[in-house]
Amino acid sequence: MKRRLGAMEIVGLAMILTLIVVAVAAPLLAPYDPTRAVAPTYGEPGPPSRAFPLGTDELGRDVLSRIIYGARISLAVGVAGMLVTMTIGVAIGLLAGFFRGTVDVVLMRFTDVMLTLPGLLLAMALVAVLSPSLISILIVIGLVSWTQVARVVRAEALSVSQRDFMVAACSLGASSTRLILRHLLPNVLPLIVVMAALSTSGTLLLDAALSFLGLGVPPPTPSWGRMIEEAELYFRIAPWLAAFPGLAILYAVLGFNLFGYGYLRRQGR
Repeated sequence: MKRRLGAMEIVGLAMILTLIVVAVAAPLLAPYDPTRAVAPTYGEPGPPSRAFPLGTDELGRDVLSRIIYGARISLAVGVAGMLVTMTIGVAIGLLAGFFRGTVDVVLMRFTDVMLTLPGLLLAMALVAVLSPSLISILIVIGLVSWTQVARVVRAEALSVSQRDFMVAACSLGASSTRLILRHLLPNVLPLIVVMAALSTSGTLLLDAALSFLGLGVPPPTPSWGRMIEEAELYFRIAPWLAAFPGLAILYAVLGFNLFGYGYLRRQGR
């Protein structure tokens, strides 16, 4: 009998679904165009008011509208980056854990080499080479974030591949492809779900960090990390410019982490 969702898992899932709704319905929810000046406060941020609940930035743009539209970029980068990360990490982890021997040594030594490289610095270097764009951000996030996934999946694959049903299937002449896809992968899938949720929160943070450093999605596209970077000069006189996008990042990361750890606890790991 399947166990019901835990409280942590339900809260995390509700937060993720709310984020998805906000991102999809951004044109309906945002009161103003996020890229146009809508307040006569050019050069000076406007405080929160009835017309602008989260205030306006130094260019007169509505902060609430920019945060709502920023959810689209953050969610797209987070999910797409997670898919790239999981594809690379799961493939390497499964192959290393299943074949072991020389394949395991080669793949894990390559993973260890990648782990020695500072992720953020490597991402900055790659973005600088590829030039900032949505596609380059996705590629970079995938290339620097797969190592932990590969190590965790490999450890689980090593354990599963030694169980009786795997030995029996191998004795019956099942091919390596069938063993991996029909027997190994389904038994590693719960762990992959957890890693996917946690990886999404990691990619959200990495995207925010790159945007804060000016290497994310180029303006005028709203981005939570870039909003914090643009608010740096006005932190003392207009702290809301950095506080609200910071809370948006916290909300998104917390939602995926709660779901991932809640799912992990329900699996008894």
